[in-house]
Amino acid sequence: MAGSIRGAGRMGNIRWLMVGLAFAAAAVSYLDRSNISIAAPLLKADLGISQRELGLVFSAFVFGYALTQPIAGRLADRFGARRTVAIGLVWWSVLTAATAMISTTMAGAFGMLLLVRGLLGVGEAVIFPASNRLVASWIPAHERGLANGLIFAGVGVGAGIAPPLITTIMLAWDWRAAFWASAAIGLVMLAIWLTFVRDTPERHPLVGAGEREHIASHSVAADPAAPVKLAPWRRIIFHRQIALLTLAYICFGYVAYIFFTWFFTYLSSVRGLDLKSSGIYAMLPFIAMAIASPLSGFISDRLVPRFGRRIGRCVPAAIGMALAGLFVALATQVQDPRLAAVILALGSGSLYLSQSAFWTLSADIGGHSAGSVSGLMNMGNQLGGATVAAITPILAETLGWSGSFFCASAAALVGAAAWLFIDPDASLKLD
Repeated sequence: MAGSIRGAGRMGNIRWLMVGLAFAAAAVSYLDRSNISIAAPLLKADLGISQRELGLVFSAFVFGYALTQPIAGRLADRFGARRTVAIGLVWWSVLTAATAMISTTMAGAFGMLLLVRGLLGVGEAVIFPASNRLVASWIPAHERGLANGLIFAGVGVGAGIAPPLITTIMLAWDWRAAFWASAAIGLVMLAIWLTFVRDTPERHPLVGAGEREHIASHSVAADPAAPVKLAPWRRIIFHRQIALLTLAYICFGYVAYIFFTWFFTYLSSVRGLDLKSSGIYAMLPFIAMAIASPLSGFISDRLVPRFGRRIGRCVPAAIGMALAGLFVALATQVQDPRLAAVILALGSGSLYLSQSAFWTLSADIGGHSAGSVSGLMNMGNQLGGATVAAITPILAETLGWSGSFFCASAAALVGAAAWLFIDPDASLKLD
């Protein structure tokens, strides 16, 4: 026993350092995409744009992000996560700074804002397909639930930091200063990423033989310098399980982007909370996401050996999305804005109980093409998000804000149903 413990100690945990850095990059990416929803009231007044135009600005990012997901995944498969994410960090930091440079006196400021946000989405498209490529290369299959859960906790942390950080900077200076700060944080993350991340265990100087053997026995070799046969797009697109995952993730994105785009505006403009209180309560859904995502991955990894992959991966995801639908609907019936924020936070946390399962199964099914598979799947997620970003103000005007939240609730229930038909043991055969 003592010998096995000493052997485990020598094995090392550099693979978890890779997960931690992917978590940090995800947090920075969500800070840079969420800052505009926090700055929206001041930005809208400064640039003279309407509520519907603001919805188009939100959607410009998500459409740019969504439509380049498959390309981003393919790039990660071919060139590795390290280079792909590094380029993304430079790209989205520059575009975040460019947002701050849009002037009220500039002709066509609204059009420029649309263009900048769309290009920002293109740059951020790489983060999760590349992270999934990194997971497929570094993390054994039985540890992927927790690994993906930890990475997607970065979503909650980045988006959760955004409300107090951005409101504090705006109250001290203005909304433009908040964007300059976000861009600087991205460049710091770039330096850390290039210093510590490598695409494979074989390329990392800190990985010992024990950990390298542990990883190799359970994960996909992904040396970008070696020729790797990737699945053709036709096979990926028409694969039944990938199509079901994508359908469920479209529904996931529709619900999630309520929180990433309109939640702060909902608290401040609809529910009547002041800017400071909105900044505090707007953190709650993202704290819930940050807790639920790794927790669900940890539980899932432990359910799989005992009950099998269908119970371990699919059932918790279906339950999480169903609970999200119930909580989102319930929040519309609550009068107190603070209690409504708490119930919606429970909804976001429930939604993120399914998050790690999406990315774990896309890595398992995709194999060497994990980046491509997850890119296609995440394109569906983001198209769902783009839809809700654009139509929420329209639904709110026609059906009321409660009606717009009921639509999100229905989407969550459809996603929960899709999980019941997914076969977690399927794989993408290359023949």
